[in-house]
Amino acid sequence: MTSTYFVTAHRWERGWELHIADAAGQEVGVTQCRTLGGAEAMVRDYLALDDRDGDAPLEIRPVFDPAVQEQVTASRARIRAAQLEQEAAAKESRAAVARLDELGLSGTEIAQVLQLSKQRVSDLRKASR
Repeated sequence: MTSTYFVTAHRWERGWELHIADAAGQEVGVTQCRTLGGAEAMVRDYLALDDRDGDAPLEIRPVFDPAVQEQVTASRARIRAAQLEQEAAAKESRAAVARLDELGLSGTEIAQVLQLSKQRVSDLRKASR
């Protein structure tokens, strides 16, 4: 059975200190890397050298002081909300393009009505078929 490992990454002057825990919360070990981008490879190497599953799922969690963490959390929430809104807008745009297309409007006319580029209308037409 493959277990997920949870890595808590703490910033320090020379990079990141990586505390590795198993799914039960038991600490497996600690390693470090210079950049957060290198954390996954470093943890996988550590796990493999420790005779553990180096291919197991990992969840890397950078930890910051509360004010920074609050800002990161708020930013992620807004980004996700914007993604959901964009998906809803695209769905509505596809429906509007299909409806206007049924009415016999040309791509140029649809673009003008919806205030979109002709290329975007073309893309929406393809996506709605």
